[in-house]
Amino acid sequence: MNTTTLDIVGDTRIEGPFAADWASLKAGYRVPDWYRDAKFGLWAHWGPQCVPEAGDWYARHMYIQGTPQYEHHVRHYGHPADVGFIEIQRQWQAENWDPDDLLSLYKAAGARYFVAMANHHDNFDAWDSRWHPWNSTRIGPKRDIIGTWAERARAHGLRFGVSNHAAHAWHWFQTAYGYDPEGPRAGERYDAFRLGRKDGAGKWWDGLDPQEVYAGAVMPMPDGITDAKAAEDWHEAHDRVWEEKPPLTNPIFVRDWYRRCKDLIDSYDPDLVYFDNFDLPLGQAGLDIAAHFYNRSIAKRGGLDVVLNTKELPEHRQGALVEDVERGFRSSIVPEVWQTDTCIGEWHYKREIFERKAYMKADAVVHRLTDVVAKNGNLLLSIPMRGDGTIDSEERAIVTAVGEWMERFGAAIHETRPWRVFGEGPTEVKSGQFGEGAAAPFTGADIRFTTRPDALFATTLGVAAPTLTIASLRTGGQLVSGEVGRVEVVGGGEALAFRRDEKGLHVEVPEGARHGFGTAFRIMGDGLVEE
Repeated sequence: MNTTTLDIVGDTRIEGPFAADWASLKAGYRVPDWYRDAKFGLWAHWGPQCVPEAGDWYARHMYIQGTPQYEHHVRHYGHPADVGFIEIQRQWQAENWDPDDLLSLYKAAGARYFVAMANHHDNFDAWDSRWHPWNSTRIGPKRDIIGTWAERARAHGLRFGVSNHAAHAWHWFQTAYGYDPEGPRAGERYDAFRLGRKDGAGKWWDGLDPQEVYAGAVMPMPDGITDAKAAEDWHEAHDRVWEEKPPLTNPIFVRDWYRRCKDLIDSYDPDLVYFDNFDLPLGQAGLDIAAHFYNRSIAKRGGLDVVLNTKELPEHRQGALVEDVERGFRSSIVPEVWQTDTCIGEWHYKREIFERKAYMKADAVVHRLTDVVAKNGNLLLSIPMRGDGTIDSEERAIVTAVGEWMERFGAAIHETRPWRVFGEGPTEVKSGQFGEGAAAPFTGADIRFTTRPDALFATTLGVAAPTLTIASLRTGGQLVSGEVGRVEVVGGGEALAFRRDEKGLHVEVPEGARHGFGTAFRIMGDGLVEE
């Protein structure tokens, strides 16, 4: 096997047909069939920030005075000048984690792949990280979390992926170098500003350097801000700015990110790598990783068998990897396979959502999955986990209900491909990220189409009417020139009564087939699907 030595000390990269540039990635990449067939993945977006059970971006917002996370931290742990996020990392124990229980549940829900978060913007690696000592084998669980997930997921017959969010830690964590602008401790810098390796003598983190996890003070909030709103505005305008270029002031961070990411890929051989980035991360470093990931698959697996996700690809880069649309939709079928990722709650566990019973409901999950698949996409769904490694009773009930629907109607989802149109019905969705909050709920009049070589599937996104009319299958229409020969409920097998005229295909739906989430129908006949 040929290798080439990079500028990074101690690193080798597998050679192959892919060069580390966009033209090569686009020209050579093809989405593997396993991913196109899988359609549905579940995600454990789990790490130290789940410990406080206070929602997203805890490690950043606990250092911004006035935010809910700051107030929670002061109330439960202490002031962030005294008790910083490294203490929360230590408290992540995963003491009740049973991966086999969760993976059995997720497989029963119809998931064909499972993704585990390897690190987040908090810069903590959940594996036996060769290049980063702030990791789960040394701190917190004292376990190789990713290694365990990988072994057990594969034992359950699931493809395994990892998500990597750490490329933004260098600016995202700058809040830890700030201070309270108001109150009795105004002006006193938080822990990251003053802690170094020598300060760990005699402490639990003896020998570790907090600067390696807080990522270094490249743009700390300047002295002299005396208003909490002004401080928050400063952070929004400076260290909250999201771009994918490598930081010129912190080249060591880029080097270490590359080494850690390559170590993650080489150690655990993931089928999928999800980058929480709007482009490949950190310029050339991200391109190098992408080329290595693809070439490694060819060398180790005998073919291109892996998936790489990033967000918001420009048109000229479409097809170089699988684009992800976070908490969003497509309004139509697109030629390139894509993915949407969303969560039934907040990405990091938030107890308030459980207490309010405010999770995304199981029917909404099914509708989202069905809509996405009809438009040539996959759904990656996060089920928030507590710090101890469990999910709550509401989450378990949602996943179980999705599984019951999938067991009955999953043939209309798995191994399917889009039809000539994605569907019909009154509810419109707009393409783009972060649009799910404004989207109207689907109805039983919304229908989505998928195909297999021998059948067309039509699935309602709500309770089907007793007589369901599918306008797209009308006589004289442009979509179907042949005859409909048979209609049956997926998972049922008995032929249903139907008639067809210039207004559509009218199907008589038995009461027992009218599922509350929606019903999938198998439709057979000449000219319905391409040979």
